[in-house]
Amino acid sequence: MSSDMTNAITNVITNVITTTKTNAMSYKGYTASMVFDAADKIIVGRVLDVDDIIAFHGESVAQFESSFHAAIDGYLAASQKLDSPPEKPASGKVMLRIAPEVHAAALKAAATSGTSLNKWAEKALGKAARKWVAPAAARSEG
Repeated sequence: MSSDMTNAITNVITNVITTTKTNAMSYKGYTASMVFDAADKIIVGRVLDVDDIIAFHGESVAQFESSFHAAIDGYLAASQKLDSPPEKPASGKVMLRIAPEVHAAALKAAATSGTSLNKWAEKALGKAARKWVAPAAARSEG
C-alpha cells in the first residue's frame, strides 16, 4: 500500500474516531475505551471501571473487537483458574433495603441540603467509602 493511501486511511480513521460520540465497546458487561494510536496505526483498548489492568489492541475495528473479546475471556478464565472472583464494573445502580425511619431521615436530610435523595445518598456513600478505603490502603502499604 502506498504512503499516500496509508495516510488517507489513517486520516479517515482518526476523523471517525475523534468525531464519534462514543469511543467504547462493550462485551460481557465490560466496557473498553478505544483510542487510535497514529504513530503505530493501531486502535488501543483498555477495560474501564475495574482496577485490574486489561489492555489490548487491533489494527482494525474487527481485530480490536476480537482482541477485546479474547482479553475478557482470558481474564475470566484466569480468575476462575486462580479461584478468585473477577472484578465487575459497577453499574451505578444500587437497590437498598433500609429501615423506614432511616429512609425518612435521609429524605429530610436531602431536602434540607437542597438535593435529591439520589445525590444526597451518592455524596454520603462516597464520603463513607473514602473513609473505609483510605485506612485499608494504608494497611496494605505497611
